[in-house]
Amino acid sequence: MPAAHDSPECVAQDGPEPAPTEPLLYERRGPVAYVTMNRPRYRNAQNSAMTYALDAAFYRAADDPDVKVVVLAGAGDHFSAGHDIGTPERDAHLPFERRAGLWWDHSDKQGAESRFARESEVYLGMCRRWRELPKPVIASVHGACVAGGLMLAWVCDLIVAADDAFFADPVVRMGIPGVEYFAHPWVMPPRVAKEFLFTGDRMSARRAYEVGMVNRVVPRGELAATTDELALRVAEMPRLGLALTKRAVNQAEDLQGLHAGMDSVFGLHHLAHAHNAETAKDSLGGMDVRAMKEANA
Repeated sequence: MPAAHDSPECVAQDGPEPAPTEPLLYERRGPVAYVTMNRPRYRNAQNSAMTYALDAAFYRAADDPDVKVVVLAGAGDHFSAGHDIGTPERDAHLPFERRAGLWWDHSDKQGAESRFARESEVYLGMCRRWRELPKPVIASVHGACVAGGLMLAWVCDLIVAADDAFFADPVVRMGIPGVEYFAHPWVMPPRVAKEFLFTGDRMSARRAYEVGMVNRVVPRGELAATTDELALRVAEMPRLGLALTKRAVNQAEDLQGLHAGMDSVFGLHHLAHAHNAETAKDSLGGMDVRAMKEANA
C-alpha cells in the first residue's frame, strides 16, 4: 500500500508556514518550454491556483511559435501527490475565471451542483483540453505520481519516469471509482487497471513500463538529461507534422472509446460523491488527509 506520506492528497509538514510562492514555474530553453509544478512542501498537491496556472502555461506554450515541445515536471521530491484536500492553501471554495467549459461558477452553489460544476471545469475539462495541446508534451516523473498526479501525467504524450517513481490511484478507498480523468483502461490493460484500482497499491516505474504506461525508466540522476534529450529530438520534427500526428493518435484513442468512456465514468464518480454526502461525513466518505494516511500506512 502507499506509504503514509504518499497518500493521494497532501498534508502540511511540521514547522512554520512558508511565505507563499508561485505555484508554477515556466521557462523556455530553445524549442522546449519547461512547466514545473512548484509546491514542493506539499508534494506538489494541486490546488486551484496551481491548476489555473498550469492552464495559463499551456496556453502560453501553445501560442509561442518558438516552442516545439513542452516538458511537465515537479519541483522537489515528487511529481505530484494529487489534488489538494488538506493544505493551508486549499482553495476549492474560491471562484476562478472559467475557460475549460461552460458550467457556471461553483463557488456560490451547494451539493452536487457545486461539485459537478467545479470538477467539470478544473479536473475533467482542463485535462481534456490539455490533452489536445497541438504540441507534444512530455511528463518527467519522479517520486509520487498519485491520483490527480496521474491525470497530469496521462494527458501528456510521452512519460519519462525515474526509477524512484511510483503510480497509484487509491480513491476507491473513498468509495469513488477512480480519478475524474478516467484513462485507466486505455493506459494499461483492463485487468491491470482493475487490480490497480481494487487494491490502491502503488505501481513501480518498472511495472508501469512493462504495461506500456510509460516510455522510459531511467536512474533518478539521469531523469532531467534524458527528458531534455528526448524533447530536443522530438523538436527536430516539423511543427505541423507533430500536431497532426498527435491529433491522429488521439482520434484513434477516442474511436476506441476513451472520450465516451470518461463521460460515463465521470457520472459514476459524481454518483459516488453524492452517495458519500448522504451517508458519510462528506463527499469524500470521511477520508480526509489523516484517514488516507492511516489507511495507506
